[in-house]
Amino acid sequence: MFARQFFRISALAFSLLATSLSAHAGQLVDMEIVNRNSGETLASYPHRGQRYVAGNPGDRYAVRLSNRSDQRVLVVLSVDGVNVVSGETAASQQSGYVLAPWEQTEIAGWRKSQQDVAQFYFTALPDSYAARTGRPDNVGVIGAAVFREKVAPPPVVHYSQPSAVAESQAMDSANRAAGSHAPAAAKSMRKSERLGTGHGEREYSPIQYTEFERASRTPSEVLSLRYDSRNNLVSRGILPKPRPVWRKPDWRQAEPFPGEFVPDPS
Repeated sequence: MFARQFFRISALAFSLLATSLSAHAGQLVDMEIVNRNSGETLASYPHRGQRYVAGNPGDRYAVRLSNRSDQRVLVVLSVDGVNVVSGETAASQQSGYVLAPWEQTEIAGWRKSQQDVAQFYFTALPDSYAARTGRPDNVGVIGAAVFREKVAPPPVVHYSQPSAVAESQAMDSANRAAGSHAPAAAKSMRKSERLGTGHGEREYSPIQYTEFERASRTPSEVLSLRYDSRNNLVSRGILPKPRPVWRKPDWRQAEPFPGEFVPDPS
């Protein structure tokens, strides 16, 4: 139940208003991928019990996490089989990010310190962070292990009829407290080459440490999104082949002998 470090996001957090159709929706958390170059949320496609997104080589991306519950949750996030906080080969009992109730945030890179991350970007598999650190076997999948927080039971209070003296003292204390306005303390590529995630430029992304006790040793749910280039997803039958765009020919520019031999149709 104990993990070494949990982090509370202190930037890029906002209220969850709606669930995107592109998200991998869970009972506790939704996960989706945002292309940071274009600003679009990448559509996800179901195939044989998995969900896939198409990445564009060279584009930066972020993993958007949305807490659907009214309680805090811990999300242990992995990219290509690597924990994005610690850089260890990912396991569910490791460090992660804590999301407040209904909170939505974007994880944009590999955690380098409490102040910054190295940006995620789509790249050829040999250039991926996992491959460059000798762990290429799980390139192409993003995972989230979600834990509920252990909630302490409310204290048992025994009531007894107060004496007249005790009742008078309690009323005096309450009257004095009513006149006080002290604020409460607040706790703070080559063609067909598989796609991977690179270790990009540093960017400012502050976090804070926080306490979190898991309600169980195993995750309440596990989410995963697989990714590759659009061409590879098409060749594997996960995405349909794009239809050629038909254009009305300009008969004035037509040539009787534009080629040498008969090509295969597309």
